[in-house]
Amino acid sequence: MSGKETVPPINQLKRQAKRLREGLARDGDFISHSESLELVAEQFGFKDWNTIYAAASSRAAASVFVIGARVSGRYLNQSFTGEVVGIVRLSPDRLRLTIDFDQPVDVVSFESFSALRRRVTCVVNQNGEAYDRTSDGIAHLNVRAA
Repeated sequence: MSGKETVPPINQLKRQAKRLREGLARDGDFISHSESLELVAEQFGFKDWNTIYAAASSRAAASVFVIGARVSGRYLNQSFTGEVVGIVRLSPDRLRLTIDFDQPVDVVSFESFSALRRRVTCVVNQNGEAYDRTSDGIAHLNVRAA
């Protein structure tokens, strides 16, 4: 098995390397973490860890989140539709998205007060879930392709 389309995400590759190292250690064969990463890369047909890391990163970059993409979801528990107007890849599985909402979202839950947001920027994982949480543990933003 080789090729960019068959490469799992980086976190799965690292877990596989850890399991390989632990399995070999149980049999009395001790290798370093970097050696186990290199062996995992070989299993997928890549010459070294850096090459498979780059392939996995570029695969992750082929996300549905691109400039101009139509998206929908929930922001601070309010439904929205909108358009991605900014994107920065912070790591293979972390994106900073800027979204323009089609209709402003009221981010205040009090009836006597409103605060409307038309544009938000939030760091999300590859599934579109924000890392930031409200006090009750709900992600600030959940976004998906519309």
